[in-house]
Amino acid sequence: MINLFYKKNKNIKLIDILNLLKLENNFKNSDFKINDIKDISSAKKNDITFFHSIKYKHILAKSKVSFCLTTKNLLKFIPKSCEPLIVENVLVSLSRITTLFYPNSTNDNFDNNVSILSESKKFKNIKFGNNVLFGKNIKIGKNCKFGHNSIIESNVLIGNNCSIGSNVIIRKSIIGNNVNILDGSIIGKKGFGFFPNDKKNLRYPHIGLVIIEDNVEIGCNNVIDRGSLSNTVIGMNTYLDNLVHIAHNVKIGKNCIIAGQVGFAGSTTIGNNVMIGGQSGISGHLKIGDNVKIGGGSGVINDITNNSRVMGYPAKEIRKFIKENK
Repeated sequence: MINLFYKKNKNIKLIDILNLLKLENNFKNSDFKINDIKDISSAKKNDITFFHSIKYKHILAKSKVSFCLTTKNLLKFIPKSCEPLIVENVLVSLSRITTLFYPNSTNDNFDNNVSILSESKKFKNIKFGNNVLFGKNIKIGKNCKFGHNSIIESNVLIGNNCSIGSNVIIRKSIIGNNVNILDGSIIGKKGFGFFPNDKKNLRYPHIGLVIIEDNVEIGCNNVIDRGSLSNTVIGMNTYLDNLVHIAHNVKIGKNCIIAGQVGFAGSTTIGNNVMIGGQSGISGHLKIGDNVKIGGGSGVINDITNNSRVMGYPAKEIRKFIKENK
């Protein structure tokens, strides 16, 4: 699903990757055709993935992926069924390979192939304001409403009974039924992924989507980045207040309540029935369990187990926080 809206180079061979990364060809069959580049969780046989942290060793151990980018220090964790490609910097190499497969994935320029909705006979049972623009490869369900000056760029699927406010921009997203997206929100922009360099920062390609499930409300001026190799997901019945930022690959569960000015760093997973107070910051690559409550203004830098109530910076059990701040 993650590559549904991206044009892929389908003729990538192992030798192409070896040449790109300037690696020695020690393989018997370097003409082997590689199907795709994916994260460890979704990679399959004939794909290539990456392994840069022992945090993901248990996922890799179960994977049937054929090739894996890694370092010498992590080589011992690579399954025998997987061919390792040893590099100095896994993420930089991953970025270059992703661009090889998806050469247009870093292009987020305005889509010129848009038309005013009122001029289209394709979409029926839709109400819209002034200057609503639609791009190509758009599917809209029944009984949807669009506010003034909103732009639905190419590669967007929207379900039934959705309400899209004014000055909204949506690209490369799948939106379920009964979803409300309020004024000024931007959905599906590329994430803040790059590698700092003294001469020129290297931009990381984002070939994932934003998936918004049924009955979700997105507040005013929210920004939700699409995924890099996996998708950014907002679970069913979740409500986001105004001015919330969700970075690439974040997974938010069902029935969550997120107050204003909360920020999520990339690749963090939020469980179901989670409540987060305003102006909280959630660091990247964390796992927040089910039924967790996070007090306003908190800074979460570690995983949080199910049914916990935390507050403060760094966020700690709420009784301990109150006792320390009497």
